[in-house]
Amino acid sequence: MSTLAHDGNAMLGRQLRRIRNNPGLLVLTQTMPITMLLFFGYVFGSALAMPGAEYRSFLVPGLLVATAANGLMTGMFQAAQDTHRGVMDRFRTLPMSRAAVPLGQAGADLVVTAVGTVPFLLVGLAVGWRIEGSALEAVGALGLLLLFRFATAWAGIFLGLLTRNEEAAGQLGGATFILPLLSNAYIPTEGLPGWLRTLAEWNPISAVTMALRDLFGNAPVPDGAAWPVAHPVAGSLAWCAVLLAVFVPLAVRRYARGER
Repeated sequence: MSTLAHDGNAMLGRQLRRIRNNPGLLVLTQTMPITMLLFFGYVFGSALAMPGAEYRSFLVPGLLVATAANGLMTGMFQAAQDTHRGVMDRFRTLPMSRAAVPLGQAGADLVVTAVGTVPFLLVGLAVGWRIEGSALEAVGALGLLLLFRFATAWAGIFLGLLTRNEEAAGQLGGATFILPLLSNAYIPTEGLPGWLRTLAEWNPISAVTMALRDLFGNAPVPDGAAWPVAHPVAGSLAWCAVLLAVFVPLAVRRYARGER
């Protein structure tokens, strides 16, 4: 365990330096959620009637979770890039824990996400979003958000190691943009057709989004929702546990095996 902690910390530092050396990508990924908040909030918000809440207050938690779900895309692309360029093969020749490399990547992604959440929340406050719940509930919401990002990053890392190709990972990662659209991140699910509402509410993004809205006090739990949305905190924790239980061992095993 101490070896894993030491090696994982070394890989975390390497990944953070890699991100620092690519400031253009860093700025783009940090400003895109803010741009979407302003665009969706003021363009779509003027066309939607939200009973009991302003659309921007409804939207902020949804965009937070949609951004966290992008851990799938970033994890996939970075792992595929390192694999394609032979970096992973060089790491395998070093005497260190096999879990350290994917752990360092997931940890660095978590750090960047936590830092990037701060300016987004400040812009959210500037456009009218407020935390209506308690301070403890707000901290719990942010912790749940970061846990979800950590879980999706591991899923992305496994898929990136599996594809082994930057172009394929980029194309597959681009397809993940549809996931927030099939959720309650941008619109309520109550008005959707029955089959589509069921599909949207069993999307992990919907459970985490509803958990954040509930903990922040921005919107009540809808009536007649599927279990993950009707019990959003428990549903979110269950989804995160499933993602981590499945993809952590898969990613570590795939990294250790290499091309075999």
